[in-house]
Amino acid sequence: MPFLEIRGKPFAEPPFNRFFEFIAPNADRYRILKSLLEELGIDSLVFTVAGNRHFFIFPRGAGARPGSQAAGAFPFSGKNPVILTAHYDRAPGSPGANDNSAAVFLLIKAAGLLRAGGAGNWITILTDKEELGPGEGICSQGSYTLAETLRRNGLEKGRIFIFDSCGTGDTLIVSSTADYLFDSYLFAGYLFNRKSGKGTLKARQLTRELRNTALETARRLNMDKVLLLPTPFSEDAGFLKAGLPAITITALPSREASSFVSLLRKRPDFANALMIRENRKTEDEPLIPETWRRLNGPKDLPSRLTPEHYGRILRFAQRLCWQ
Repeated sequence: MPFLEIRGKPFAEPPFNRFFEFIAPNADRYRILKSLLEELGIDSLVFTVAGNRHFFIFPRGAGARPGSQAAGAFPFSGKNPVILTAHYDRAPGSPGANDNSAAVFLLIKAAGLLRAGGAGNWITILTDKEELGPGEGICSQGSYTLAETLRRNGLEKGRIFIFDSCGTGDTLIVSSTADYLFDSYLFAGYLFNRKSGKGTLKARQLTRELRNTALETARRLNMDKVLLLPTPFSEDAGFLKAGLPAITITALPSREASSFVSLLRKRPDFANALMIRENRKTEDEPLIPETWRRLNGPKDLPSRLTPEHYGRILRFAQRLCWQ
């Protein structure tokens, strides 16, 4: 049986057999993930940082000492492992089918295949607290405090690829959001919290390297629908605020992606409206791709998912770890 059914029961094979339980209204998503990983025989380390519980999945035989936060507790400390992340929390009142349940389950599937295939020098992190509540800033995001933990454990050189809202669409989107921020007041004065200088230049260089790695990986896989576009903020906001470059990977239906490309040609300033809600006018809302408009609300339903395209995301995630 294929790893996904396209008709009938689209999530019949593990881990997708637990998908609808995961997006149920009152689901204990932490508990479901913990039991699911145990069922699949995937060892994980739960790391609690600032009250947020993150699942760390390592290559087979490369586990860390449970409960240890001392330098050297993690494998690959001081090296540059590929770090794949996907946040498992969701906005209140939203099923969270696309944001971000689909990507979480795809990375679990990828982690199982990577472990079985003997791939090394990678880490998968299922992260907590991507969604911000009223009055909360970027420093409240789970990726911000997680970045500090990664740095303390010698993983500041990790190559971080964030998978967010990858469940709908056939077009892979590599985010260019950071490119819009490096030269702006927002990045220098608010997001990164430091003046332009060596730190910003180094972050810009590392971000470009991550972006180029993503695009080259897609090229090697002969992926025909790949675009570099600005995207809404994801965990990249918290990582960048903490000084760790990261690139977001997402997906859109080709029709929405094409319309968005045309809009940006006519209105290059629209990237600011997309990324910063405060800069958005009422008339801007209908111009945002529909898939992104449905995020964080009750319309983020499983009926919008396109599992027939998940093989692309799965192959892409695995290939990143075989660099």
